[in-house]
Amino acid sequence: IKTLELRMMRHCDNAMQVARFLESHPAISRVNYPVQESHPDHRRALKQMSHPGSMMSYELKEGMEAGKRFIDALKVCVRAVSLGTCDTLVSHPASMTHYGVPREQREKSGITDGLIRMSVGIENAGDLLNDLDQALHA
Repeated sequence: IKTLELRMMRHCDNAMQVARFLESHPAISRVNYPVQESHPDHRRALKQMSHPGSMMSYELKEGMEAGKRFIDALKVCVRAVSLGTCDTLVSHPASMTHYGVPREQREKSGITDGLIRMSVGIENAGDLLNDLDQALHA
């Protein structure tokens, strides 16, 4: 508990850098992070939050196969179905937690083939961005 504030600041700072990077990446069609100006609830998030947190999701343009390649290519980020430690954890619900759910049903819940969920950790931000970039080019 003594270091929680410091860790949360690092989580949030890293998440902002990751969101900015992803939003400008050509392989990404959408980033869901409430403090990004492109998010529909941006103004509300700024009013309600002093820090944006570390949870986000984003959409890979090329769908299911791109999601699988991306997850398999990561070296720093950890593949996990449960999110929320000091490590950066990433999941591809369409091929992991929701694999057995029919596509139409998944999509009604917003779980598309290219959706990636991420809990950004406290690692070096440059290491995270480099890992994401190399995985997006895999």
